[in-house]
Amino acid sequence: MFGAYYSNASAKDVQNYSHALKTGYETIIKKGIFTNNQILDIQACIEQNRAGFRKLPGTELKNDRTGETVYTPPQNPMDIIRLMSNLEKYINDDSLSSVDLLIKMAIIHYQFESIHPFYDGNGRTGRIINILYLVYKGLLDIPVLYLSRFIILNKSDYYRLLQKVRDTDCWEEWICFMLKGIEETAQETIRLIADIRALMIDYKTRIRGEFRFYSQDLLNNLFSHPYTKIEFIEKDLGIHRQTASKYLVELVNGGFLRLEKIGKHHFYINEPLFQIFSRK
Repeated sequence: MFGAYYSNASAKDVQNYSHALKTGYETIIKKGIFTNNQILDIQACIEQNRAGFRKLPGTELKNDRTGETVYTPPQNPMDIIRLMSNLEKYINDDSLSSVDLLIKMAIIHYQFESIHPFYDGNGRTGRIINILYLVYKGLLDIPVLYLSRFIILNKSDYYRLLQKVRDTDCWEEWICFMLKGIEETAQETIRLIADIRALMIDYKTRIRGEFRFYSQDLLNNLFSHPYTKIEFIEKDLGIHRQTASKYLVELVNGGFLRLEKIGKHHFYINEPLFQIFSRK
């Protein structure tokens, strides 16, 4: 199961998304402002190119099932730049609107997706903007709220309500949808963190009781990702490769990790942690 996941081409997309989120977060914390240049950097990380805002006409949003064009975003490059400049100002100048910041996030997301400024990566960029805006406004300390999952699971309602605002100016349903997403995602994130914490305590108690080589650095390594490797243990614990390999073999034999070989590489899977992240 893990091997299929790791070798899937979509794993590269996940890595790019993660890098874009981290880069955007670090920039916002450092600069204390949320600009179009940062949005351009986020999209560049996701798509691994520097195409920038759309410069050519022809972009249309189509119904995946019927192929029918449901929305044509702005086509003129100067209109896109003007609208994105307007959005940048709205993001940063709270004197322009007195609405609650969560409602403002929903409005920003609608506006960004309707401008559709890029050739590719608009959806993922827009979902990252959601979370970074909450960080920027101090509603999150770190970008831990994975709102993308709610949007993807409710994709039909998401697109329907976006279009309903465009067609009928019906904001209430759209905003309620996004607020519901924040609420459900926050509740699920709290459960996720609680489950990870409980698993860490369990591993800490059992590993410390069974092995003399237990350390906090080891525990942190086993929970930094759903898997580890010999070189990760070497680096984090400051030990020789042979010693790291011995520790991992003992952890596999003790039922704490599962060894999976992919080509020449050995991955040591924290199966319970992997299952927590994989649950529906």
